[in-house]
Parts: sequence; C-alpha cells; structure tokens
Amino acid sequence: MPSGASLPSRTPPAAVKPSTEVQELRLGGMTPMTSIDFPGRLAAVLYCQGCPWRCGYCHNPQLLSASAPPSLTWDNALAFLRSRVGLLDGAVFSGGEPLLQSALPDAVAQVRALGFQTALHTGGMYPERLAALLPQLDWVGLDIKALPARYDAITTAPGSGPRAYASLRCLAESNTDYECRTTWHAGLFPVEELFELAANLRELGVRHWALQECRAPDAPAWTLDKEQTAQLGAGFASFTLRRA
Repeated sequence: MPSGASLPSRTPPAAVKPSTEVQELRLGGMTPMTSIDFPGRLAAVLYCQGCPWRCGYCHNPQLLSASAPPSLTWDNALAFLRSRVGLLDGAVFSGGEPLLQSALPDAVAQVRALGFQTALHTGGMYPERLAALLPQLDWVGLDIKALPARYDAITTAPGSGPRAYASLRCLAESNTDYECRTTWHAGLFPVEELFELAANLRELGVRHWALQECRAPDAPAWTLDKEQTAQLGAGFASFTLRRA
C-alpha cells in the first residue's frame, strides 16, 4: 500500500463487520495519477476508508477508522475520473480495505462503465467478496503478510491468516492478474521464515512477488544481503525488492 508516516496503536480494535446496506463508497483521499500502483497503466488511486486489521507497520493509519467522515465524496471522485477519460488507463481501489464496504462493487462497475480498467489492493480478509468482484477486476495486489501462524500477531485479528490464504487460493484459481506483496523486517519474523514463505508462495502458484522493506520508524535495519535476495526471488516470473 502507498506509504504514510506514523504508526497506529497496537490495541486490538472492536470487531468490524462489512456493511450490508447500500451506500456511497466512503473515501479517505485520492492520488490523481500514478504509474506504480497498477502495473503497466497510468491510473488514479482511490483510498477507501476503514480496515478491520491493526498491523503495527500500517502505512495509512488515517484510513483505519471505518467511522471517520469521508474526505472525498464519491460524486467528486467520479467527476474527476470523467475528466480523465482518454488520459488515464485505469483506477485503483486501495485503502484501508476496500472490500470492507458493500458499496465497492457498484463503484467499480461505474468506473468500468467510463472505459477504465480497474485494480484492487487488498489484505485478503474477505475472500468471498473478492471472488464475487474478480470478474470486474483487471489486476489485484494482495498483501501476504507472513506464514499463516504469524498472522494473528501481526494483524491483532484472530483467524486472519486462513482468510488471507483463502483469498490467495481464489486468485490462483482465477484468470485475473495479481501480485503478492510482503512487508518485512527481521523483528516481525526471522529470515528463515521469509524463505519458507517464498517457498510456500511458489507452491501455491504465485508468479509475481514483491518484498517491501518495512518503513516503520522503529523497524530494525535491513538485514538481507544480495545473495539472500537473489535466492528469495528465484522461481518467480517477477520478483521486486522495494526498499524504503
């Protein structure tokens, strides 16, 4: 996810359930143009408000609250996209966690009706919603934070690992292009587990993996050397190392 600055509290949040009411997509902001968030396309990024997880290294803590007032109305975001028809290739729904909101499928459909391609950034916490939305998506960036056993400690949300891996299996069985991204530093889990994670991703059919250096102020210094990096990337069609 795009970077911010401060760290959120590690206090576990109250349970957040996806709304079942039809409502307008709630946005926390927008990037008018990017060339890095939707591979091969120039795109706008729409940041959806709300996330049920509380990862200690979250890059967008201002988007965590599902009850915060939107800073950008959906009508204004749609008006901006209409003004960029023919200039941009697509739009990215990022967050926060876009799949938290029941308004997302209709918003994606409206954007596609303008002729844009659509992408999603997700933590994978709602695999059923992801499966239903995949026919409307051209690309997905899925955060895979760790091996399943480490998930609860990272997200402070019990049962988060199986849901993220269910989303990964859903993508692996689909025809939608996707990338898995892992944010890591040695304080989260040891490098041996990082190699085990890479092996698991290969076995699950992941072809594109990005390893991202954690940008948290208290994160330990980066410890991977060039040889380890090369070993981690072996076997993927593309491997990207994103240093802070």
